[in-house]
Amino acid sequence: MFMLAGAFLAAGLIHPAFAQSAKSDLDPLLQREIVVGTKEAAPFAMKGPDGQWTGISIELWRRIAEQQKLKFRFHEEETVPGLIDAAAQGKVDIAVAALTVTAGREEILDFTSAFYGTGLGIAVASGEAASFAPVMRTLTSFNFLRAVLALIGLALVVGFLVWLLERRHNEEFGGGVAKGLSSSVWWTTVAMTQRGIGQQGPRTMPGRFVAMLWMVGSIITIAVFTAAITSALTVRHLQGAVQGVTDLSKVRVGAVAGSSTEETLRKLRIGFDSFPTARDGLKAIRDGELDAFVYDRPLLAWTINQDFRRSIELLDVVFDQQHYAFALPSGSPLRKPVSVTLLREVRSPWWGETLYRYLGSKGQ
Repeated sequence: MFMLAGAFLAAGLIHPAFAQSAKSDLDPLLQREIVVGTKEAAPFAMKGPDGQWTGISIELWRRIAEQQKLKFRFHEEETVPGLIDAAAQGKVDIAVAALTVTAGREEILDFTSAFYGTGLGIAVASGEAASFAPVMRTLTSFNFLRAVLALIGLALVVGFLVWLLERRHNEEFGGGVAKGLSSSVWWTTVAMTQRGIGQQGPRTMPGRFVAMLWMVGSIITIAVFTAAITSALTVRHLQGAVQGVTDLSKVRVGAVAGSSTEETLRKLRIGFDSFPTARDGLKAIRDGELDAFVYDRPLLAWTINQDFRRSIELLDVVFDQQHYAFALPSGSPLRKPVSVTLLREVRSPWWGETLYRYLGSKGQ
C-alpha cells in the first residue's frame, strides 16, 4: 500500500498531504501486534491439532498481512456472535473467518470488500425416501382427505337416490328410513369397491339406471383416484420430503445458532431449531431428529464430505445469495488497505489455486 502511495506521490497523482495521512493512520498498527479474531468454519478457518490455523480465509489474510507488513496473532472465539461482538467492540482488530455481510452487522462494524460469493444450502438424509414419514404425510394431507371425503359424499348421494327410487318396490331397501338408507348406502359402497353385490340391487328401471351409471362411474373414479394417490406416493418415495425451499415449512429444520441463516429463515417464516455447530445439526439429521439442515452451502459441503458422506446429502439448491468478507471495528484504518490488497489477490491465479485446493473448484 505504501509502495503504491509512494509511486503515485512521485508521479504527482496524489497530494502529499493525503499520502502522509494514510501512512500516519496505519503507523500505530505497524508498531504493534494486530489481534486477528477467528472462529472455526471449515474450510475457511480451521484449527489444527498443533494450534495452527489454516483455511481459505486464513490463507488470504496471511497473504494480505505479508504484503502490508503486518505482525499479528490469532484470537479464537467460540461463536459467530462472539466474533462479531469482539470486532464491534474493538477487542480484535479484524475478524477473519466465514462471516456473511448483513445489514444488521454493517450497522455495528465495518466490512472489507467481499472475497467469496455463496448462498444457503439444504442438507437432508441420504436415502430419505426410504423413510415412511413422506408416505404418512401424503396420506394425512389435506388433498388426500378431501378426495376421500368427496368419494364418501358421492356414495351417500347415490345411496340416497337408490333408496328414494327403490324403497316402495324392493324389500332390501325398505323397512323404515334408517334401515332403508343404511342398506342402500351399503349397497352403493359395495358396488363402488367392486366387492360383489350378489342378488341384491335395484329392481325398478330408474333404480337400475342410476345403479348402472354409478357402477361404471365408480370404476373410472376409483381408477383415477388410485392413480393419483399412487403417483403422489411414488413421487414422495422417490424424491423425499424436502426438494427445495418451499418444503422447509412442512418439516423439521435446523440452523446454526447466531448465524445469518437464522435471520433468513425467520424472514421466510420457517420454524427451526438451533444447534451450536453444523456438525451437531447434521448429526441430528442422521439420528432422525431433523428433516433438513440449512447453512452456508460451502460449509455444509465441506462438513458432509468430511464426516457424513454416507448418511447425509446436499440438495442441488442454493438460495439467499451471500458474501463473505473480513469484519473490522467501525472506522478502522485497516479497512481500506486490506480491501485494496484483498481485491487484487482474489483476481490473481493464486486465488483460483487456493479455492481448488480446498473446494475442488477454481470458480466461486
